[in-house]
Amino acid sequence: MKNFQEAVNTPMIKKSSYEKKIKISAQHINMSASKVRRVIDEIRGRSCEETLLILKSKFMPYRACYLIFKLIYSAVSSNNIHLNKVDLFISKAEVNKSTIGKRFRPRARGRSYMIKKPRCHITIELKEKSKSLFDQSSI
Repeated sequence: MKNFQEAVNTPMIKKSSYEKKIKISAQHINMSASKVRRVIDEIRGRSCEETLLILKSKFMPYRACYLIFKLIYSAVSSNNIHLNKVDLFISKAEVNKSTIGKRFRPRARGRSYMIKKPRCHITIELKEKSKSLFDQSSI
């Protein structure tokens, strides 16, 4: 049985060959959904090469960038459907709230304050640009 930390850091890769897409998700990430969502909104609809360059650059100095970079890089590198890596783009990217970890902090006069540690689920879907997409963009 894996320990909890390995289970959290291991992405689940679901590939379906009939639709030619790669779906990758990471669950129970110790980060707020709103902080991850601001990075996801920037990369949605972009090509994978462009996304990896944006996330690796110093223009986005957010903690969520490294996690999303690892997810996309592992999805592209473990491509068992044999899709063209140049034609892959992010067709769907979403962030959902998960459970909230609750801790108590001791305060003065015997009181305690609750500290909430939010978690989130990240789901990214990669598709290959088809020839029909290229034809529609030139019109």
